[in-house]
Amino acid sequence: MTGLERLIDGDGHVIEDIEAIKRYLPDEWRANTTTRTQGVFPRLDHMHNSLDVNPPGAFTDPGPDGWVRFLDDLGLEAAILYPTAGLAFGKMIDLDLAVGTARAYNDWLYETYLLRDQRLKGIALIPLQEPDAAVAELRRAVEQQGMVGALLPSTGLKSHLGDKIYWPVYAEADRLGCCLAVHGGAHSGLGFDHLNVFAAIHALGHPFGIAIAFASLVINGAFDRFPNARFGFMEGGVGWFLMALERLEGSYRAFTPYYPKLTLEPGESPADYAVRHMKAGRVFVGVEGDEPDLAHTVRSRGPEPFVFSSDFPHEVNVETCKHEIQEILENVELDDAAKQAIFHGNAERFYGLKSRVAA
Repeated sequence: MTGLERLIDGDGHVIEDIEAIKRYLPDEWRANTTTRTQGVFPRLDHMHNSLDVNPPGAFTDPGPDGWVRFLDDLGLEAAILYPTAGLAFGKMIDLDLAVGTARAYNDWLYETYLLRDQRLKGIALIPLQEPDAAVAELRRAVEQQGMVGALLPSTGLKSHLGDKIYWPVYAEADRLGCCLAVHGGAHSGLGFDHLNVFAAIHALGHPFGIAIAFASLVINGAFDRFPNARFGFMEGGVGWFLMALERLEGSYRAFTPYYPKLTLEPGESPADYAVRHMKAGRVFVGVEGDEPDLAHTVRSRGPEPFVFSSDFPHEVNVETCKHEIQEILENVELDDAAKQAIFHGNAERFYGLKSRVAA
């Protein structure tokens, strides 16, 4: 791929080995009816049960060896691993099981993938259902296992992500200087529960979930309250981002809160606030290569937040990923500096990789 100097995959996935993860749970839990018959994670939602045709090889578990081959095939210097079944983690209601499962998943990910190849980097699961436990698990995952940050589920939690109940978690991320990544994937409760074609649910579920989280974090002033934490919004593309900025600006002007929750600079709108923090390296957005509005968004808002994401091994394979990389490389509306920012520079900043990757 001519012109590709460096490449970091900002959003890949593992397919969880549930039986292997169970081995990291306390011994007495393994015979529990729930873990024995239903695994350790809730279902993503009832809407993922559908008849679809995917690209050849998609949704096939590559395992750690397959991920190493993918790194080599694409010439990746690093890849960030998100969960698959664990995207439903926000729906867990048993607090003890949530705490134990997060720890078990992180131990499994660390020993199975992160120790397999130093180019593989992990996003931890943390039990936001119990914020004090989430703080402790975030600290353990980052400081002891070298995780680059943690997942914030876009759906399932008992409150919106800007709620003060989660601020201790954000304060710990601020102290650690790590990232917190909102990722969609579990689409129930967003108004699609009876929509009959999954392609439409998938198309809207990802951007709607992360747009709600983004609006909550913006309107509650999270980005300047926790300036050393970095917030990412993954697998929704750029369209939702433009929509959210536009709608927040107009609606805030029409319905200005009597007691605002965020502090704006003179003449600043919530959209300006979000872009200011984007420029300061606190807000990032995952993108893929075939997005027609990517160049327009870079022109209008700047290249700083956009992180190339393969989504491997979900609805893609090696060939489709290479094609998406080529799409960006051949996009004449993006200059070289923007392309390099999307391919590696922004991921380095979001995930705090520069010193680790250089090492």
